[in-house]
Amino acid sequence: AVVLCAYLEIGGIDLRNQSVIELGAGTGLLGIVATLLGARVTITDRAAALEFLESNVQANLPSELRPRAVVKELTWGKDLSSFPPGAFDFILGADIVYLEETFAELLQTLEHLCSEKSVILLSCRIRYERDHKFLKMLRGRFSVYEVHYDSSKDVHIYKAQRGSRKDDF
Repeated sequence: AVVLCAYLEIGGIDLRNQSVIELGAGTGLLGIVATLLGARVTITDRAAALEFLESNVQANLPSELRPRAVVKELTWGKDLSSFPPGAFDFILGADIVYLEETFAELLQTLEHLCSEKSVILLSCRIRYERDHKFLKMLRGRFSVYEVHYDSSKDVHIYKAQRGSRKDDF
């Protein structure tokens, strides 16, 4: 999450007034930073994580920015109807590619949330063969480019979009 946060801050990506969703937020760091950078953010995770996530958002966002960050339950592949299809400009995920049994649901969720103009940014370590398998699955449905690599932390950032445009940041 730290690497993707730094990339958002210095990568020339303007999040002001953009609609952003963070998947598998955990502590919420990425969603909090996106909010501080001016986005309207839906910060999601499974039900078990929401209380901690909400408390982090409350503790780390100034009161005037809190209305721009909404914490919401999202289990990948389930109850997607409570999220408007294609409604987000950016879909963010940090270190969410690690459980092979969730890959199909994660892809289904990304497809649901993504419009033709949406940008998906995923940061992850490539630790195992299954991580390559996920990237191959992602490339089967989206155009995927590595846009950053932090060698000190061994973290890759991938940008994915529908279609074949290569709009580099």
